[in-house]
Amino acid sequence: MISLHNGEILGTTIAELIIPAERVAHVQVKNNLEHALLVLTKTGYTAVPVLDPKYQLHGLISTTQVMDSILGLERIEFERLENMIVEEVMNKDIPRLNLNNNLEKGLELLVNHPFICVENEEQVFEGILTRRSILERLNTQIQKLNK
Repeated sequence: MISLHNGEILGTTIAELIIPAERVAHVQVKNNLEHALLVLTKTGYTAVPVLDPKYQLHGLISTTQVMDSILGLERIEFERLENMIVEEVMNKDIPRLNLNNNLEKGLELLVNHPFICVENEEQVFEGILTRRSILERLNTQIQKLNK
């Protein structure tokens, strides 16, 4: 049986597990949807954070949101991509973590999301916490216990 009470996993801070902002694909609030779709397609991600020029987090944009915004009644209206901006279609109501949150809070949110955006006290984007990073840490602890 695995015990989480020793603090090695649950004592981990969010800051220790995030992918730093410099390594996370993102778009700006004023980018057009053509740019957002290009970023999403080239990276292979289904969603990316939306930031302002000061790196403050405003929401997420997904491929589905972009495609939904250009679906017409009879055809996909690709010409709308260059005239619409990310801010018009992004999801503003997203879960967020603070660098100081504990891992339990991150686990709770990751149950329903593949990643959670992490920000500091000034709402500046610091990176993302992924399910993968949690599972890697858990796997490492399990391997240590099995030795």
